[in-house]
Amino acid sequence: MRYTRRNVLGMGGMAAAAGLFGLTACSGPAPAAQPAPARQFEVMRSDAQWRQQLSPAQYAVLRRQGTERPFSSPLNKEHRRGTFSCAGCALPLFSSSTKFDSGTGWPSFWAPLHNAVGEDRDTTLGMIRVEAHCRRCGGHLGHVFDDGPRPTGLRYCMNGVAMTFAAA
Repeated sequence: MRYTRRNVLGMGGMAAAAGLFGLTACSGPAPAAQPAPARQFEVMRSDAQWRQQLSPAQYAVLRRQGTERPFSSPLNKEHRRGTFSCAGCALPLFSSSTKFDSGTGWPSFWAPLHNAVGEDRDTTLGMIRVEAHCRRCGGHLGHVFDDGPRPTGLRYCMNGVAMTFAAA
C-alpha cells in the first residue's frame, strides 16, 4: 500500500473512531461490585477480638495478609523436634521433620500436617501465587512455591510470627 496523505488521514480517522467507540462502550455506569461472601471457618472472631488476642505483628500477618521482614523470626532458626502451630487458633500446622533451610529468611517446610493448611489463589503484587492459610481460623500464613526439596518439591514459605512452636 502506498502511503499518501489521503491514506494516512483515513487511517487516522478510523483509529479515532475506534477510540471513540471504545470510550463510549465503557463509559456507562459500572455494575455494582458484589461483596465477596464472608468465608466461614471453625474459629470465627470479630476484628476487635482478633486485635485483642494477637500482637500487632501477628494481627498484621494473620488477619491482614502482611509479611514479616525476612530473617526477623526466631522460628527461622528453630531446629528442635516439635510442632509449629497457628498463632491465631493453636491448630498444629507443620512438623519439624518437614522444615528445611530455604535461605529465603522465612521458616520453610516441604509439607504441612494433614488437613491443617488451606490454599487460595493470590494475585496481589501483580503475580499469581498460592496463599497458605490456617484451615481452622483462616489466618494468613504465607505462600507455597514449587521450588522446594523432595519428596514434594514444594516450599511452604511461612511467616514465623503467624506460628508458635512447641518442642517435642
